[in-house]
Amino acid sequence: MCIVSTVAPAAGEETLVPTLPRMAKPTGTKLIAENRRARYDYELLDRVEAGIVLTGTEVKSLRDGRVQLGQAYADVRGGEVWLIGASIAEYAQGNIANHAPDRDRKLLLKRGEIDSLYGKLREKGLTLVPTRLYLKDGKIKIEIALGRGKDKGDKRRTIADRDAKRQIERALRTRR
Repeated sequence: MCIVSTVAPAAGEETLVPTLPRMAKPTGTKLIAENRRARYDYELLDRVEAGIVLTGTEVKSLRDGRVQLGQAYADVRGGEVWLIGASIAEYAQGNIANHAPDRDRKLLLKRGEIDSLYGKLREKGLTLVPTRLYLKDGKIKIEIALGRGKDKGDKRRTIADRDAKRQIERALRTRR
């Protein structure tokens, strides 16, 4: 609501200046997509939060949750980190300038982070895998993790450990 003074101020009095209501800035995080398959297929070692370069229709489509990270990975090319294979569906209300769903997208990281990731990626068997895509304070962020591929035995061991933990929890609950 605007507040305006119609009477001229006397000496030493303050004047009221018209103001507009402020819109609240979005705060907190909201999960858009999670790559649960990455936890199953990879042993995740180091996680990094990165910004992502997007067009307007991509942002609108992401806010609707229309993204697939299952086959995606990140790669360092020419000193920049790129997200490859992430599919962001076309925006339904978009016009002719709608985005290409499977294009490569640039990730925004600091130079030191990029150099560190590149040094670790040269190690045999390591790759960059996107784990989560989320809104943070109104901006879209992606969490990428340095992962080492699991072999079949490791995957089976992970499943067996999880099942054993579940059975222990059940037994403790029924005892009480």
